Amino acid sequence: MGEESFAAERRRMVEELRRFGIRDERVLAAMGNVPRHLFVPEHIRHLAYEDTPLPIGHGQTISQPYIVALMTQALGLKGEEKVLELGTGSGYQAAILCELSREVFSIERVPDLAKTARRRLTELGYRRNVHIRVGDGTLGWPEEAPFDRIIVTGGLPGIPEPLWEQLAEGGALVAPVGGRYDQYLWLYSKERGRPRRQALCPCTFVPILGAHGFPTEGNRKGGLSRPFDSQDLREGDG
Repeated sequence: MGEESFAAERRRMVEELRRFGIRDERVLAAMGNVPRHLFVPEHIRHLAYEDTPLPIGHGQTISQPYIVALMTQALGLKGEEKVLELGTGSGYQAAILCELSREVFSIERVPDLAKTARRRLTELGYRRNVHIRVGDGTLGWPEEAPFDRIIVTGGLPGIPEPLWEQLAEGGALVAPVGGRYDQYLWLYSKERGRPRRQALCPCTFVPILGAHGFPTEGNRKGGLSRPFDSQDLREGDG
């Protein structure tokens, strides 16, 4: 497929997202601008604009377009936000965030993925406002806190305490929370230091490993860090 064909497929994807209920025009424009086919392996680029996750190596995936759009829309980005992303992966979500916010800090556990994503984002002109670090995303990026928005692109057993501490007052955090193989997508907002949450949809993400995530070989206990329990939570309208 040539670039014109990919552009046509991208326009089709955006219209499909609109039919699926994505209403934020800035998010739709960003999804229309970012060439998703450049973030997937060459042999499956013909599938890039289908609404499905795709493998990117190292046991990781690029999320389906609808989930990327839904999570981004939930953040309510206006353009001046400082955003933390857990799970750089291919770099696609980071590129979308770069289109919509002031500055993006993204953490990836797999060095090869971080290196490839950094190179790809630089080639596409996003390097000016994105920073990528290799490390345990569940610890956040404390020296750059607070963050106006936090997005987690992998499943968590609970919200890591470091992330909640690094979220600015009035900020929002989107994350899939639940078991290792199935989760529910939640939008959390921080109001006077306390969490308020809104349900988005059931989902299945690759698990986030780390000190406050699911167990790694070096840390078989993993982490179940939750800065709040059920009685602390106030449900939103959704």
